[in-house]
Amino acid sequence: MKADAMNKDWPQMARDLTGAIKEVRLGSPDVMKAFSAMAQAATRPGALDARTKELVALAIAVAIRCDGCIAFHAKAALEQGASRDEVMETMGMALYMGAGPSLMYAAQAVEAYDQFAAANGSG
Repeated sequence: MKADAMNKDWPQMARDLTGAIKEVRLGSPDVMKAFSAMAQAATRPGALDARTKELVALAIAVAIRCDGCIAFHAKAALEQGASRDEVMETMGMALYMGAGPSLMYAAQAVEAYDQFAAANGSG
């Protein structure tokens, strides 16, 4: 993608957020220390390698619509050796999962409405 066609400057976003996160770290050191420990434990290679874990994180970032998460995990996926093809395939799963949960919640919302309507004598 050409630089002039970009919607967002993701590297700059990551840099900007790093400074903001530092402020949170200083303001809530105990919580951030625990968060960092959790992040280290979650990303440590095990049955899944670090590249795969970053691709999973990137897919989740897309599915939950977290711009900052996308910036950090796209960078980390690249640093862990993920290819563009792997990212593209991962995005297919993110799209599938982002839509799938919405479908499931939509079905539950209709069910809830129908149940409330039935209990109210409207259905």
